[in-house]
Amino acid sequence: MEITRHNFKQVIDQVSEAVDEASFLCIDGEFTGLNNGPALHGFDTPQERYDKLRKGSLDFLFVQFGLCAFKYETEESRFVARPFNFYIFPRPLNRNAPDCRFLCQASSLHFLASQGMDFNKVFRDGIPYLSPVDEQQMRDTLDQKHATQQLNSPPFTSGSSHTSDSGRTIQVPAEHKDFIQQTLTRIQSFIDSEEETLQLEPCNAYLRKLIYSTVKNKFSSSVYLETKVGEQNQHYFIEASKANEELLKKRGKEKRQQELDELDDAVGMSKIIRMICQSGKLVIGHNMLLDVLHLLHKFSYPLPQEIDEFKSLVNCLFPRLLDTKLMASMHPFKELVSNTTLGDLEATLGKEPFKVPVIVFPEDFPGYKTAQEHQAGYDAYMTGRCFIIMANYLGTFKSQSKPVLPGSALLEPFVNKLYLMRVQDIPYVNLAGQDLKPNRDHVFHVTFPKEWKSNDLYQLFRPFGPIYIAWIDDKSAFVALTKKDQSDLAYKMLCEGVSYRVRRYGDHKEPHASHGRKRPLSFPETIPPRNGEGKRLKVTSSDVGRRVSPVTQRCITTILEEAEDKPPTEAGEEEEEEEHGDEDGDEMKEEILEEKTNESTQAQLFEEPEAW
Repeated sequence: MEITRHNFKQVIDQVSEAVDEASFLCIDGEFTGLNNGPALHGFDTPQERYDKLRKGSLDFLFVQFGLCAFKYETEESRFVARPFNFYIFPRPLNRNAPDCRFLCQASSLHFLASQGMDFNKVFRDGIPYLSPVDEQQMRDTLDQKHATQQLNSPPFTSGSSHTSDSGRTIQVPAEHKDFIQQTLTRIQSFIDSEEETLQLEPCNAYLRKLIYSTVKNKFSSSVYLETKVGEQNQHYFIEASKANEELLKKRGKEKRQQELDELDDAVGMSKIIRMICQSGKLVIGHNMLLDVLHLLHKFSYPLPQEIDEFKSLVNCLFPRLLDTKLMASMHPFKELVSNTTLGDLEATLGKEPFKVPVIVFPEDFPGYKTAQEHQAGYDAYMTGRCFIIMANYLGTFKSQSKPVLPGSALLEPFVNKLYLMRVQDIPYVNLAGQDLKPNRDHVFHVTFPKEWKSNDLYQLFRPFGPIYIAWIDDKSAFVALTKKDQSDLAYKMLCEGVSYRVRRYGDHKEPHASHGRKRPLSFPETIPPRNGEGKRLKVTSSDVGRRVSPVTQRCITTILEEAEDKPPTEAGEEEEEEEHGDEDGDEMKEEILEEKTNESTQAQLFEEPEAW
């Protein structure tokens, strides 16, 4: 189902119902770009990768969000899928609302356009959104405005207060006195006539402010003024209508309610994200680290500096996540899956030894008759298909004929671990605990002249066996020895170079280790899985940390309390990292970010789940 700002109100109840009834939820996002910061390389630590994505990726726009709710029907032994495809654009509500600035990456836009993305629909019909912090600040502004209007007598106008801070009437400058006098004369004639409304000539904001002030001072409650927008939002004008004090009070209340309703509409897409957070359902994505970063940053709260704080925030809002790319890269799937990009993964899972389950769309619900790859809704649906097939395959190890559903112990080795792309020896970010800290004594940091190429590094390290190169920039790189027992000899022989410098990985990292970091924010502990009855989670406001700002604390408390009211490469090959992947059909995220690595080799470094 395609959703824009025009039908958002009409279908939000359908989305809510689908989320409530779902056995699990799948998500996907499309962005105007992927990385504007330092290059990602194969020996980033989780904190370094998080820093790079936080600083280099979040200024891109989230233009499409896919949500697919999967419900298992026991009697029919089938899954029912309800996919939703949301177009998103942060249109500002008014002059006081956030006016988003964002980046675009040419390769990303070209790719999305080639896949059929309708950017006119994005910018014209996209659903707006406000983060909880922005929403609360705008509500506070409205509350302050309404309180000021109540103190300043009856609500004479629909605009802002047009008196000075001290309450005195604004003085009319000499150059505008004729214009204001002509306007007052027109309004007096209007009052004496039988006309019901009078449209004044369009003018700038300052003149409108003078009109509001002088008309109120002269005519008191006899006239109601309202600023309106001309055709195609090209100009503003004032419309006058006859009134009395009682009518003015009524219109003032209506105007205040209209402003609150408009604010509620501006929250828009954030309602859907909060709906997902409050459901407590297992949320599944494919290579979803970047999706999660954007969801938190755009629709929830500014991302903290420390990855541990990030994990706490994720656990608070999305208590159970599962990444199908990581799942497909781990035992027992790594021996069966040669390529974990979404399209290739789905094709592999459609063959033996895997079995494709029965998945249907509800009657009168728009599903997918043909493939629509890189449409967020369709990719969310495909992610769900892949998850179901892999989960059911796990059941065959236990001779289980029924589908493996969220809550099964068979899935626990994959829960709350997000795939880390291009990192050789740390396959995932562990949201539920400490990240892996592999031994990197065989890894060296090498600096060299700008003219050096990969072959120069291969020749330098040739006596010590095959190597893997992870480029940092055109003057430095990490070099890993395949023969780890040669690391001491290599360092002893190469550390005193003339035109280059070789340092051990640990010696290079130590001077860059962070000092004096702030104490991590205190977010709620990991929320336990939803109970078997599918009830929504209950999280009290006391769970919220004390070191967040007052506005942020108030926002996160509100959202949580709302839930209470609702039910690597072959050794020796000359290969260097590229900005773009070289596999046809790769997802855009992987085309831009993933290096050309042999996934089966990389998968051997993965931690084996205890369940296997």
